[in-house]
Amino acid sequence: MTLTLTVPNMACSACANNISNAVKTIDADAIVQADPKTKLVSVETQASEEKIKEALADAGYPAT
Repeated sequence: MTLTLTVPNMACSACANNISNAVKTIDADAIVQADPKTKLVSVETQASEEKIKEALADAGYPAT
């Protein structure tokens, strides 16, 4: 399943790395693409959207 989420407070590549790490705590095999310019995060995962959003919120990057 591919999710595309908007993360308004992603500002830089370090934020993108933190987001990738947060997703990988839920699904180690997830493919994460985070773009600070567009504020979009694309996640290819087997985990539920709810779990991914929860992990991002816990890391300080709530998704919409």
